[in-house]
Amino acid sequence: MKMRINRKEPKLAMATADGSVIDASAAPVERRKRRMSLTVQRTLEGYFFVSPWVLGFMIFLAWPLFQSFYLSFHELQATSLSDLKVRGIDNYKEAFFIDARFLPRLNDTLKNNLLDVPIIMIFSLFSAILANQKIKGVIGFRAVFFLPLVIGSAQVIQQLFAQGVGGAVLSQGVNVEELVFQYIGPDAVKGVTDLLNRLVFVLWRTGVQMLIFLAGLNAVSPVLYEAARVDGATDWDRFWKVTLPLLSPVILVNLVYTLVDSFTDPFNQVLTYVQQTAFAGGFRLGYAAALGWIYFAIVFVVLMVVVRSTNRYVFYAGERNS
Repeated sequence: MKMRINRKEPKLAMATADGSVIDASAAPVERRKRRMSLTVQRTLEGYFFVSPWVLGFMIFLAWPLFQSFYLSFHELQATSLSDLKVRGIDNYKEAFFIDARFLPRLNDTLKNNLLDVPIIMIFSLFSAILANQKIKGVIGFRAVFFLPLVIGSAQVIQQLFAQGVGGAVLSQGVNVEELVFQYIGPDAVKGVTDLLNRLVFVLWRTGVQMLIFLAGLNAVSPVLYEAARVDGATDWDRFWKVTLPLLSPVILVNLVYTLVDSFTDPFNQVLTYVQQTAFAGGFRLGYAAALGWIYFAIVFVVLMVVVRSTNRYVFYAGERNS
């Protein structure tokens, strides 16, 4: 008969600074407990970088936003600031059921953004891919795309388009209206002209998106491209199987930024109408505040739908909850 002998490993003792003796094997466990997890560290880092914006929001924007929301349920004439009349939700009802100018402008804004955002995203992505090539003069190529964003403020762009700088840049020397009238029909002339004018403005707004895509492309490891090339992948395959999945978080960031930028561009009909209602003759500050909050709610819903629907297709390198 064999007897099983249980051998106990000797415990290691460790003296502390105060002279007491503790079990040395328990010390690493205590240190692991005290050490923050990677998720907590990343969360704290995120709060640290977001804190300047949160602080600025609380100091400069929180109270004006509250006043604007409070004002949207009242009627305030700019000529008599002390006369504040309660209207409840009548301002919101007027926007949807009485005002015949607000909903058409909102509809046009949504349709324009539906056209502009894909063009901006696609053009800026391929511009970034071209700017990421190791060719001579690539720095000047990058500057050409970003320079209009630096020198072209909202007022400058409005003045340029008011002077006719629009579709004429793309159709210089070609009578586009006559060609469209001849081959497509008179009904399409206005649509094609508006499209060319919008296209120039859209290309003007691709500078920031191109830089963000360029940063994302530089973050992709060249080892992945080399491994795909060894496996026989073509440039087209590497774009769809390597570049695009690794750029998906950057695409989501650019999509959100482009949507917000498109909803607040200088040619936005809704914002122009809100400003006219508040200051240009009407002086209906309460109704203008209600229009602004309706527009904000619609933009917020659009952003939430876009983020929720696209987040499942975003690929994050490594474990997100590690």
